[in-house]
Amino acid sequence: MGNKKKIILKLSGAVLGMYLFSFLLVPLYDVFCDITGINGKVTQTKNAESSITVEGREISIQFISHNNEGMPWEFKPSERVSKIKTGAMYETSFYAKNTTNKMMTAVAVNSVAPSNAKDFIKKIECFCFQGGIDLMPGEEILLPIKMVVDNELPKNIKNIVLSYTIFDSNLEHNITTDHDSDHVGS
Repeated sequence: MGNKKKIILKLSGAVLGMYLFSFLLVPLYDVFCDITGINGKVTQTKNAESSITVEGREISIQFISHNNEGMPWEFKPSERVSKIKTGAMYETSFYAKNTTNKMMTAVAVNSVAPSNAKDFIKKIECFCFQGGIDLMPGEEILLPIKMVVDNELPKNIKNIVLSYTIFDSNLEHNITTDHDSDHVGS
């Protein structure tokens, strides 16, 4: 009997450790990206207005959306590709719809390709800066982005890809759902 209790305690500790580790993944990913320069993430800029100029060159921006595995929402850019001028304010949005019958909270993570373009994208407003996007069942929303691509963008960069991935941040909901699905029909 004592041996079984030790095994149960060890397994419970492992499960708790994995659960806590899941909260560390995003900060660890951010540190990894900062160190390696891979998967450039754009942060909010307070002085983006200083990058606005009258003249600029034309570049192409492509918007890509991804749903993380198990994220049932509809999520897509309002426009997939746009021609913009560097130095000019640019506004667009992403469409999101909660297709479930439950309230859900999503978190968005962005990345930029080529990664060296991230330093020249000055975001003023972005849904990816929010702590979470709450939507009721069937609710839809347009998620805004306002930005300026600095004129100092290297001349060899003519195309920028902005990718956004949304994740279900309702970890408690996921654990309950996974547990309940194991007992279907019993």
